[in-house]
Amino acid sequence: MPDLSISRAITSWAEQRPDAVAVRCGDDVLTWRELDQVSNRVARRWRSAGLAVDDLVSVALPNSTDVVVACVAAWKAGATPQPLSPRLGAAERDAVLALAAPAVVVAGPLDRCDGESDAPLPDLAASSWKAPTSSGSTGRPKIVRAAAPARVDPEGRVAPFVPREAVQLVAGPLFHAAPFVYAMRGLMTGHELVVMPRFDADEWLRLVAEHQVTWGMLVPTMMQRIWRAPSRGAAQLDSLESVLHLGARCPAWLKRAWLEWLGPERVWELYAGTESQGLALIGGTEWLERPGSVGRPVGDSRFRVVRPDGSGCDPGEEGEVLMRRSGPTYAYVGAVPQVRDGWHTLGDSGHLDADGFLWIGDRLDDVVVTGGVKVQPADVEAVLDEHPAVRSSVVVGRDDDDLGQRVHAVVDTAGVAVGEAELMAWVHDRLDPEKQPRSWQVVSEELRSDTGKVRRSAWR
Repeated sequence: MPDLSISRAITSWAEQRPDAVAVRCGDDVLTWRELDQVSNRVARRWRSAGLAVDDLVSVALPNSTDVVVACVAAWKAGATPQPLSPRLGAAERDAVLALAAPAVVVAGPLDRCDGESDAPLPDLAASSWKAPTSSGSTGRPKIVRAAAPARVDPEGRVAPFVPREAVQLVAGPLFHAAPFVYAMRGLMTGHELVVMPRFDADEWLRLVAEHQVTWGMLVPTMMQRIWRAPSRGAAQLDSLESVLHLGARCPAWLKRAWLEWLGPERVWELYAGTESQGLALIGGTEWLERPGSVGRPVGDSRFRVVRPDGSGCDPGEEGEVLMRRSGPTYAYVGAVPQVRDGWHTLGDSGHLDADGFLWIGDRLDDVVVTGGVKVQPADVEAVLDEHPAVRSSVVVGRDDDDLGQRVHAVVDTAGVAVGEAELMAWVHDRLDPEKQPRSWQVVSEELRSDTGKVRRSAWR
């Protein structure tokens, strides 16, 4: 099994299939030869300007071929790409950059260095292959430096459910950890990347058919938009071998809809964090046997669920989910990980069954305690999002003199006139009384990013 630097892996693919497409974004297309040559030029310019092995290259760009070129150039220079959201406010971005202390920042159109030589560079590999920020849904993003070096088996598979020869549709922003990992690992192993400048449900369906896409990664927010897209009924998805979803709890109604539409053998779900401290995986067939589960541990992962006093929960008992793997997977830059006796936490609630299958609830900090009853916001949001006029929803706890907290629902109807009475009637027979919102806010703005993230503190 070959083990190459990422730099050499990219060059190897360029030698094997020089005229095949490596990455496309809209009308901008790069063949493998072009990607290899332009990344050589950029890396050479950066190295001549002082970029050294293990330096960080911050890439703050929207989805484009420039993102891919910049990251490949960083690997060829022996540096570590540090994807960063271009949407961050100035103060937040400056704070992250102060922590990262990158040697290069790419925050505008990439100079492709046409005057430089595109000859091969020395074979270099950074000690960390990526350093993304955490999702940023709660507080300032953290820089998460991967423990794995910038090396890869180019003949390996990204995951067991991912086709070996693949056309991958990249729907999420590449500055987020999961889209970055699956797109770049795909590129290293020979995938053709079809990158969407920005997610659009009808466009996703069109691109699958046009480019004979074989697999892609989604989050539940995207899945809901695709399910309701006007063009879905006529969509041609025969080429699609697998879809992976992650990033948030998927409502059961939506998951069942996709399993019936594509077939359970084509739908997979992964539970993991940016830090990869633990991973759980479930296929569609297993999910139908255990609806709501996110699966069993994979990748040398272990999970346990504990009570507030640290003692282990019984099967089926709700608690805090802890995880670990045999070796280090990450290191924070400028932050301290939440680790207890070698066990890591993402702050999620959940439970394990007797067979070791994991169920995930909400973040412990997001749970609403109303009149002494714990309410998982995702349970309420799943019911609200099923309403045909609701594009998305966010449920938070607001202070209440009588109940301590009340369940407050923010509902995005995309301008469709939906009254509070209609929403109350919708949840009346679908939710237990304590889970039903007691106050409402109807808006016409998208509440979640394309990765399904929302800052609940803005609505509390």
